[in-house]
Amino acid sequence: MTTPVFLAVLAAALMHASWNALVKVGLDRLLSITLIQTACGLIALAGVAFVALPGPAAWPWLGVSTLLHVGYNVFLVRAYRSGDLGQVYPIARGCAPLLVTLAGLFFLSEQPSLPGYAGIALLVLGILAMAFRGGRHQRLPAAALRDALITSAFIAGYTLADGSGARANHDAVSYVVWLFLLDGSAMLLVLIVMRGVRVLPQLGAHWRVGLMGGALSISAYGITIWAMTQAPLALVAALRETSVLFAIAIGTLWLGEPLRRARLLAGGLILAGVVLSHWG
Repeated sequence: MTTPVFLAVLAAALMHASWNALVKVGLDRLLSITLIQTACGLIALAGVAFVALPGPAAWPWLGVSTLLHVGYNVFLVRAYRSGDLGQVYPIARGCAPLLVTLAGLFFLSEQPSLPGYAGIALLVLGILAMAFRGGRHQRLPAAALRDALITSAFIAGYTLADGSGARANHDAVSYVVWLFLLDGSAMLLVLIVMRGVRVLPQLGAHWRVGLMGGALSISAYGITIWAMTQAPLALVAALRETSVLFAIAIGTLWLGEPLRRARLLAGGLILAGVVLSHWG
């Protein structure tokens, strides 16, 4: 991996943790994440004229991925209602590679190497440590842990879908632009169904935060897709999970979350487990 790609992926990891932090401030969680995803959709809409229409093979993947992204957004909101950013985020992000590895093991007969099994063990230890010792009140509420794990399942699902869709489309930029356009539209529709049109003026009042979060979100994902065309997928995916440590730092410095030794240790175990799982 070249230095420019390395630095770009680190920047994408920071961007991803940063837009997640925006969900924890200001509006209630559902409004915040819908605001950010709607902003992503508007940014993508501005770019539609400059990219090709996705090919027929990509549309089924775009449809599946849009549904998975909506599920991810909804359950991320639920998890953040009762859990800290520096606690929920590492579990949600760190479990996704574990789920992908387990899916390969049980459904595709893909046997991890010894480092892969070691990575799984570290991930499990890190998740347990974060759940039971890493929170503001030591133990993560059961509902937040459940929702973080479900969020992780959606992450694993849309990662696999988007990887397949981008390859089928033979144009990653076009795929990403249309994905964010569909995702933003779907989340706005979900909000209207759940809350009604009366909540829409609240989104407009916070458009600056939404635009900032949307720009961070779409940039982070776009950089990641680009990096995967420049370097091995496993290296990019493993490096991207440094966002776990960025989330802990942002939660501590910006949101006033406690930086207990247990939380830092758990975050390190999750990150080490992700790296070993990808390289194993």
